Amino acid sequence: MANFTRVENNGIIISTNKVANPLDFQTIENYIKSAHSIEEDQIKSPRLPQSKSYLKLISIPYLSKKTNSYITSDEVDNILKNTHIFNNVVLASKPRVIKVFPKSDMAIVWIDIWNSQSSMKAKSLINRML
Repeated sequence: MANFTRVENNGIIISTNKVANPLDFQTIENYIKSAHSIEEDQIKSPRLPQSKSYLKLISIPYLSKKTNSYITSDEVDNILKNTHIFNNVVLASKPRVIKVFPKSDMAIVWIDIWNSQSSMKAKSLINRML
């Protein structure tokens, strides 16, 4: 049972007075998918309120081994998508690659992820190795 609902240009906000569980999310998702005026590929999974967490990846080679050119944010994005520790992590923006020093061959990559209010996704990534 919802206490409040509001439609916005990027989604629907549903407010309740109890903690949502996975079955509630599945019910909402199934109901929205059954609406005839909404294309199914445009529907994102329901989730609890989120915030951005900013993380720094260190000791990244600045030159790509494959192309022998500077590593790009698209390459970093592909690497993160194919790395098991980033399963179920959604980037909030494109990664930013910064060279550590002008004469260095190492880079720092800044990533912004969508995180739960308790920062559980960021906490699971801190001090981990790829």
